Order: sequence, then C-alpha cells, then structure tokens
Amino acid sequence: MNATETGGLPPRPAPEEARIPAPHPTDDPAPKSSVKRKLLIALGVYLAGLIALIAIYGFKGHRNELFKPQNEFKLESWVDLGIFSINKAVLYLFIAAALTCVTMIYIARRMQQRPNKVQAAVEALFRLMHDNITASAMDERMAAKWFPFIGTLFLFILFSNLVGYIPLPTNTENEINVFGLQIPSFSLYAATANLSVPLVLALTVFVSYTVEGIRAKGPIGYLKGLIPGGVQGGMAVPIFFLEVLSNLMRILSLTIRLFANILAGHLIILFMAGALAVILGSAWLGWFTLPFGIILFAFEVGLVAALQAFIFATLTAIYLGGAVAKDH
Repeated sequence: MNATETGGLPPRPAPEEARIPAPHPTDDPAPKSSVKRKLLIALGVYLAGLIALIAIYGFKGHRNELFKPQNEFKLESWVDLGIFSINKAVLYLFIAAALTCVTMIYIARRMQQRPNKVQAAVEALFRLMHDNITASAMDERMAAKWFPFIGTLFLFILFSNLVGYIPLPTNTENEINVFGLQIPSFSLYAATANLSVPLVLALTVFVSYTVEGIRAKGPIGYLKGLIPGGVQGGMAVPIFFLEVLSNLMRILSLTIRLFANILAGHLIILFMAGALAVILGSAWLGWFTLPFGIILFAFEVGLVAALQAFIFATLTAIYLGGAVAKDH
C-alpha cells in the first residue's frame, strides 16, 4: 500500500547531504600510526645492524694507510694531448654542456599552448632566470641582451653540479673485473669541484662585464666610474685602487665559492658513505655514518647544487648591471 492509496501525501525525498554515508574511521588513506611504525622498524633495523657489526668485528679496527680518498678527485689523462688532454673532468664538462643544449632545444621545439608538467616546470625556471636573476639587476634592454649568457651560465653550472652526484665509471685508479674486462669503478665527481673550471667561468664573467662597461662608458669613463659618487680630492686615489682590487677579488670570490662548496659537499658525502670507516678500519662506523651520508646527499642534490648556480648567475647579473650604471 502506498501513500496515494491511503490518501496521504507521498514521502519527501531525503536531502542529498543525508544520503552521503559518513566516513568510516578506518578510511584514512595514510594513518599516522603506519608512518610511525615504519620509522620505528627502520630505527630498530639500524640499531640492530650497528650492534651486530660491533659484536662481530669489534669496536676498534686497524687503520688503513693505503686508501687515500683525495685520489677520487685526482685527474689522470685518458688521452694525452698536452694541455688538451682528455680526462674525467673533460668528460663531465661535455656531459653538462650536452645536457644544457639538448634539454633546452628539445623543450623549445615542443612548446604547447596548454603546457604539460615538464613545460610548466621549464617556464617556472625561465621566470626564475629572467625575472629574479637577470631583470632584477639591469634594465629591460640590457636584460634582453645578456639573458642568454646568464641563463646558459646558470643551466651549465646547475647541470655540472647535478651530474656530479650521479655515480659514473670514471675511477681508473681502482678498476673492477667484469668477465675478464678491467673497467673503471663507479665514483662521484663534479667538474666544478676542479679549481680550473670555476676559475675559467669567473674569468669569463670578469671579461664580460669589463668589456660591457668600457663599451657603455668608454675606457676613461669606466675607470672613473670605479670611484663611488661623492668621493673627491685626495681620497679618490686610494678608493680607486681599492675598487680595482675589489674587482679583481671578484674573480677569486666567484671561483672559490663554487669550487669550495661543491668539493666540500663531495668530500663529506664520501666520508659519511664509508670512506671514514675504511680509513679507520671500523665496519660499525660505516653503518653508523651511512644515514648521515644519505641525508647529506639529498641536501646537496636538492639545495646546494641549484643554490650555487643561482648565486653565481645572480652575481654575474649584478656585476654586469653595475658595470654600466651611471652612479658607479
């Protein structure tokens, strides 16, 4: 019997909200207890492994005098051509240059009206290089002129730093036997961890902004521009020489900042990943420092590699903008 047959009104449909089932307490996709349990298991495995290694091999070891971690950065000529010899630094430079050219050309030829995730990431990187680095230090006309140089410099240093954290078979000192073939062992190396590479980049920047300043103001005007506005009389002479020295010191600051940060990062990762344990001959120490090596590796890849490229490119833009500024 329905409502019409009884003379009553038809029942009102339940509101839409009332039909939605209430969430069940167990429907949480990522309960916090599960993450906490995994962390506790990882910590337990770490401590158990540490205790087992100490129990098996003892707390103290025998110092290894043969292992020299600094040899990871030693350059051996693979093809001896004098000053044009080919070694692993040259290989890493070619890889970074190829990645810089190929990735940008590949993406530029596949730009779409409705960007995908890769194009969106590239556009964000473009805005960083153009708006935050180049255009913030010089006027629009000069930014359009020097953006290709600064952008290429940023990408080349970025790729050079990132490639340095990829293990490649470049360690010819310690070869491994694979089916009778002696091949180099895998190692971490960065071209920017070699002093000559950041030095050449710094000299290129120095020559670029000096030539641009002379072109904009003339030789005499550029030299006069080294003296800050308002400085007159006898004080102008020592200030002038201090400014000349300051410009020369820029070469050292650009070089050492990039070189020291990348080299120090690689050395710390090397020591934390097992080199310290090999030197001291303590198996437990390698297991103890391994998590710190992983954390440092992630920190170097995620922050330091990009940060050093950003700083180098930003200082380049500032030096170029300052070279043509009227009040400098």
